[in-house]
Amino acid sequence: MAVEVVDLESDAAEYARRGVPRDIAGMSKEIRELARKRNAVILAHNYQVPEVQDVADYVGDSLGLSRQAAGTDADVIVFCGVHFMAETAVILSPTKRVLIPDLEAGCSLAATINATQLAAWKAQHPGAVVVSYVNTTAEVKALSDYCCTSGNAERVIRAIPDDKEILFLPDMFLGTYLEKVTGRTMHVWPGECHVHAGIRPADIDRARHEHGDADLLVHPECGCASQCMYFKANGDIDADRTHILSTEGMVQHAQKYPGRSFVVATELGIMHRLSKEAPQGRFYAASERAICRYMKKITLDKLLTSLREDVFEVTVPQDVAGRARLAIQRMVEL
Repeated sequence: MAVEVVDLESDAAEYARRGVPRDIAGMSKEIRELARKRNAVILAHNYQVPEVQDVADYVGDSLGLSRQAAGTDADVIVFCGVHFMAETAVILSPTKRVLIPDLEAGCSLAATINATQLAAWKAQHPGAVVVSYVNTTAEVKALSDYCCTSGNAERVIRAIPDDKEILFLPDMFLGTYLEKVTGRTMHVWPGECHVHAGIRPADIDRARHEHGDADLLVHPECGCASQCMYFKANGDIDADRTHILSTEGMVQHAQKYPGRSFVVATELGIMHRLSKEAPQGRFYAASERAICRYMKKITLDKLLTSLREDVFEVTVPQDVAGRARLAIQRMVEL
């Protein structure tokens, strides 16, 4: 079943169900005016609700957004995402004030490991290279040698000498995927994103049956990523039309092949951006259950309040930010 972008201007029932204020145009205008007055840049992750994406200056993945904001002359960054993303913006823009419109916007994956746990794991493997996925807290990044994204994780792993032991965290599905594509044996932390882990092989089987001619776009955090690689290797599915991609990679792929159909295995928020930036494509969700309640915490009303009342500021201690910045810089240098 296709996931359609809801027209929130006309669908009163959808407003009531989601608790979204009806005057989207008026609120969006006020948000833009306040952002201009405060010299603020608004960032929205790909999984945010459509009306928040539409009012943002930049929409994208977490690290890419932080890097874009760092390159602006804004005094204030308002990050519509989850908490670790706002921390990353602080790390890369130490002179800017960073706000998040809802402090309860956390991340189930980032919460699977803390700095104390990582320190203990490192002590068990002295000399190992620690590679942390960007979906981690600032304290965890500060104890890491490299940070990585889903888009560049393979490149980071391949750059580490073969004789080095690797600790990869926190996503076990991404870690398993990386072991398969690089041939490296790593110690992988048993964490998962509750949304991506919930996209199972059965969902891919159903999607293959219903949309056999569609390109299959799978986020490497998904519980089905390894199965898709197996299908590709055994010729069970068209290898040329099965792709393990980051969210940015999905957008770029859809733009490259206008008019195709795509089965998308990631959080449903990406559907809005895909429909806007690749309007000739037809997009189908691998799982309609793939909704992150944390990503949906931020609404236009909360974004407006954040700009009006200067809430909620996210801070990172300077020493932690400095060490975390090194891990990100090492990744960028690759």
